[in-house]
Amino acid sequence: MTEQFADLQARFYLNFIAEDRWRFIVNGLGVTLRVTFFALIMGLFLGFLVAIIRSTHDKTGKLKFFNVLCNVYLTVIRGTPVVVQLLILFFVVFPGGTSQILVAIVAFGINSGAYQAEIFRSGIMAVDNGQFEAGRSLGFNYLKTMFYIVLPQAVKNILPALGNEFIVLMKETSISGFIALQDLTRAGDIIRSRTFDAFMPLLAVALIYLVLVVILSSLIKLLERRLRSSDH
Repeated sequence: MTEQFADLQARFYLNFIAEDRWRFIVNGLGVTLRVTFFALIMGLFLGFLVAIIRSTHDKTGKLKFFNVLCNVYLTVIRGTPVVVQLLILFFVVFPGGTSQILVAIVAFGINSGAYQAEIFRSGIMAVDNGQFEAGRSLGFNYLKTMFYIVLPQAVKNILPALGNEFIVLMKETSISGFIALQDLTRAGDIIRSRTFDAFMPLLAVALIYLVLVVILSSLIKLLERRLRSSDH
């Protein structure tokens, strides 16, 4: 038992303490959080915009041209692997000189936006049509009815699905190493390549992701409870 503990100590020192290798993990975590945050903001904007266009077309028949563009966007993005989209953006759309972090943010933001669009749209379409009629009876136009009456109800309905998409987005950023971006997963792989010990660095990466997911899930549940309590 003592020998096993001493061996773990030695491996921990080799992987994280020696040559300040823990810095790879810290820096990689910072990159992962940065990419996730800005891709999330971009995805929210794109998803919300596409959802408004598609739901408006479904309810009023307007915005036909933009609805076609949105359908093409959703079909292409949801029908191709995110890693392929990442590689196309890095090697074809932004070849040479472009920041890897920027490419990753754009790639994951565009990808997440397609899934968030359908989540937003499903929430909007789930709101009873009587709510639109109630808004019109109050003198609101379509946009005011959508923003002041329909969307608040839709957000409450889609929050669990939206929270799950946020978690998926954060974990998907682990493929950023395909464009040589030193994110959290890539940091663990760099340590592994230098120490020839895969267990310690990859376990550390997995635990950090697990902690991040637990924290994010807890925050989403807290927000859900507050929204439910506001109904009473």
